[in-house]
Amino acid sequence: MRRALLAIYRLIAIGTFGPDEIETMVAAYEGAVTDLELIDRNDPLTELIARSIVNVTATGERDPETIKKRALNALGVRSTAA
Repeated sequence: MRRALLAIYRLIAIGTFGPDEIETMVAAYEGAVTDLELIDRNDPLTELIARSIVNVTATGERDPETIKKRALNALGVRSTAA
């Protein structure tokens, strides 16, 4: 699982986020890569998603589902999830 979250953890490590924010960002990231059916966690899109999630969280948003949607929308990416 840690390998699957590598992109988000790298970005979180350089920020000043508390445990609740980190948990929220990880949940949003996991949801996004799952919804997009990204199997290869080395796909450059995973890094873009992680950066977008960190940016949305930095605005003060704390709901993982909202963060995920706003992050994907900012990238112009559509979820494959129903």
